[in-house]
Amino acid sequence: MAQDYDAPRNKDDDQEAVEALSGDSQNQATDMDDDENAIAESYELPGEDLSNEDTSVTVVPMQGDEFVCSECFLVKHRTQLAYTTPDGQMVCKECAA
Repeated sequence: MAQDYDAPRNKDDDQEAVEALSGDSQNQATDMDDDENAIAESYELPGEDLSNEDTSVTVVPMQGDEFVCSECFLVKHRTQLAYTTPDGQMVCKECAA
């Protein structure tokens, strides 16, 4: 639809539109503030005191198809094995690159 920008504007309609928009923005701003506070509570900051937190983790033993890389000392799946040194040390693809 074409807009005629030279036509005189109705001041009442403009004022009503401004009031309607300002009322909605106040409600949205309040909702957004609440959401930001809820999100901020879930962040873990570095150096935060976590002494009262339960940090138990289930440790799974190394499987038969895994190896420990002699460079980065991470447990990797056998598909990540790049090569084995003459003295038997295994190296993963990431460290070999």
